[in-house]
Amino acid sequence: MAATDADKLPNGVRLRDLGPGDIEAGIALSREAGWNQGAEDWRWMIHHGRGWACIDSGERVVATALTLPQSGSFGWISMVLVTAAWRRHGIASALMTHSIEALKAVGKTPGLDATPAGRAVYGPLGFNDIYGLTRYRAESPRFEPVPDGSGCRPLRGGEISVLASLDLLAFGADRLDLLEDLRQRAPSLAWVHETGKGYCLGRNGRGAHQIGPIVAEDGGMAIALLHAALSGVNGPVMIDVPDRHIDLIEWLTRSGFRAERPYTRMLLGADQPFDDPNRVFAITGPELG
Repeated sequence: MAATDADKLPNGVRLRDLGPGDIEAGIALSREAGWNQGAEDWRWMIHHGRGWACIDSGERVVATALTLPQSGSFGWISMVLVTAAWRRHGIASALMTHSIEALKAVGKTPGLDATPAGRAVYGPLGFNDIYGLTRYRAESPRFEPVPDGSGCRPLRGGEISVLASLDLLAFGADRLDLLEDLRQRAPSLAWVHETGKGYCLGRNGRGAHQIGPIVAEDGGMAIALLHAALSGVNGPVMIDVPDRHIDLIEWLTRSGFRAERPYTRMLLGADQPFDDPNRVFAITGPELG
């Protein structure tokens, strides 16, 4: 952290790089905040991104932040977490400033998915609203029938490179490593449409299955893919859906999902999406874009 950023930290708190040895501390912060990230999520983000931990005088991790540069023109700010005892001391603001500068230094436009409270903070920093999202959750989904011949089948491991090409067009960056990680972690949630124009992936979180990303040509295809993925799921499920996809949202509501919290996708100094919102029916999660 630059000296000007370090000056913004309260007395008794210092900054260092986030590493694999901090995974358990990260899980504790996720749990305290009620977030869904588990060990595999933290491990992937630390390995593929760049992160920082704030340490108190007792050498405890009291806050974190991560940046995930993408192959495109943008990068993601993720996991800005502060333990309750250290909130309202300026730590989150200092970490945000540092994360923004770190992405700018490598030529990336910072982006994030903000809660309403976060949106109120990030707007004055220069972040613009791009589009709205909502998290839907079901403790035990009940599925409406989907017509036979939906055209969905399990994703095969050798198809991941082809899938990454489709994802590049929808997401705006090459994230082959992430897609392969998701497929390996939760193969039962990995489905593809026989036309090759849609897919669904997911992961097993700390407290619920997280479905996403879903990329599809239209709402009917997205619903069919989601239905296929959910057919093998037991227990709580969450999915983050752009608000424009009314057909999918109505299907979720009829299937026992309820809106849990809103998010706003935001970009610093830009007003156009990096992805194709018409084809992205579910994001991977606010921490991953």
